Amino acid sequence: MCKHILNAQVAIFSPCCRKFFDCPDCHRETQDHAIQRSSDINLLCKKCKRAFRKDAQDEDWDEADEHCPYCDNHYVLEALTPKPSLQVEGEDVRIDSRMLKDDRVRRDEERSIFNVKDDGDRLG
Repeated sequence: MCKHILNAQVAIFSPCCRKFFDCPDCHRETQDHAIQRSSDINLLCKKCKRAFRKDAQDEDWDEADEHCPYCDNHYVLEALTPKPSLQVEGEDVRIDSRMLKDDRVRRDEERSIFNVKDDGDRLG
């Protein structure tokens, strides 16, 4: 499982190491040399686990070349990379659901200084 590209559909063969890596960043993290580039790209489909070869210099690249030849898995996708996020950490909602807001439950209206309806309740 690649931690750099969350939706990686294929693994890339590195001719210098003679191993498959999920992405070039995975190769860079585990090896002490740069990945060797070639015009012939060997790929391993993560769905059917079969290897196939694509020519990177092929000028008439069409939509059919974006699918695994064995299982028709679409592997040319826009990469989803992990993004940092700030979230509220709480209990498991199955145990304590106080952090969830249920829109079906009627609540008392919140009072605000910007609400014109309750201006009689305000001082001044």
